[in-house]
Amino acid sequence: MPSTPASLTPAQALRLALALSLGAAVSLGITRFSYGLLLPPMRADLGWSYALAGGMNTANAAGYLLGALLTPTLMRRFGAVRLLVGGAVAASLFMAASGFFVSAPALLLQRLLAGLASAWVFVSGGLLAARLGSAQPSRAGLLLGLYYGGTGFGITLSALLVPAVLQVAAGAPHGWAWAWWALALASVAATAVLAFAVRALPGEGAVVAAPTPAPATGRPAWPIRRFGWALAGYALFGAGYIGYMTFVIALLREQGASPGDITLFYALLGVACVASARLWAGLLDRFRGGGPQALLNALLGVATLLPVLSPAWPLTLVSGLMFGAVFLSVVASTTALVRHNLPAPQWAAGISAFTIVFALGQIVGPTVTGWISDGRGGLAGGLVASALALWAGALLAWRQRPA
Repeated sequence: MPSTPASLTPAQALRLALALSLGAAVSLGITRFSYGLLLPPMRADLGWSYALAGGMNTANAAGYLLGALLTPTLMRRFGAVRLLVGGAVAASLFMAASGFFVSAPALLLQRLLAGLASAWVFVSGGLLAARLGSAQPSRAGLLLGLYYGGTGFGITLSALLVPAVLQVAAGAPHGWAWAWWALALASVAATAVLAFAVRALPGEGAVVAAPTPAPATGRPAWPIRRFGWALAGYALFGAGYIGYMTFVIALLREQGASPGDITLFYALLGVACVASARLWAGLLDRFRGGGPQALLNALLGVATLLPVLSPAWPLTLVSGLMFGAVFLSVVASTTALVRHNLPAPQWAAGISAFTIVFALGQIVGPTVTGWISDGRGGLAGGLVASALALWAGALLAWRQRPA
């Protein structure tokens, strides 16, 4: 007979949260954020502008938005566990496809499809993590943080894998393709572990809290207006953070950072993501309004600006560590806000709504940041715009009160 969330021991819940974190590692850490490492060699090889390079992550975010819109329906049909594992398999395959194309339209399509699958993984995994947390309220913030912090595993793996593969493939035509294939293999391995581990989760029907159907009037089944400030702040977070994650490696290379320096920077950023689960767990457990989201957005704005203010390497490392320790906790803060303020049957609808506005911000962010970076201010000007978006998001989230 399958276990239920309430029957899981604390150790079992921790192991399941860590297993679920592999979904976040695949959907964000590898599928999305490894692109920042590959942008410079792909741009140099294919002759892209920064606007087109940013457009690749805009396409990824557009696919993510489409996936988020489809997720509630797919969860009702297949269940969260099947959607989680199936989405991870699809994301791995779409990522492998990146190595077989050099035309911009084909790569844009691939990034869109990878984003589509990533949303299925990330939203369903977040719902499962929230249900784990509901069974152990005193550790809910930690369990959610572990899931979202799993993105750091993917970032760290990308930081160690991509530069090594690029070095081995140096001189080969389109050597960056080998890095995509290596990342796809890593994603397949993570998906296999994830599929094995989530068998301990409850049955499909017990796990999935599908969104409550909308009334006949067409009005939403949950009080969306009460979350307006947090939703607006989260959209600006999406626009701001993705500018940093897309272009910071290009800025560091422009400032003369060596491949070893970049590996260290990105690996430490990923490690900080994992550590953030413990760092902010208490904050997410205690506060029911938009305060955590506001504080974290403000800190991200500072981290984004540091490498612009000075190319000094110690300051750059502080920027990476600070950014990694904060940015995924903003995502966790919205799940905690939903969990604190809505009944369990409405959690999926709430998480999906935040995912949608997050995707909208990410659609705008990379292309706008790239367009600014093509101008006189260069990459530094693009990151300044990202920091301003994050600070504006902090001001909006600060106005969010418990719903």
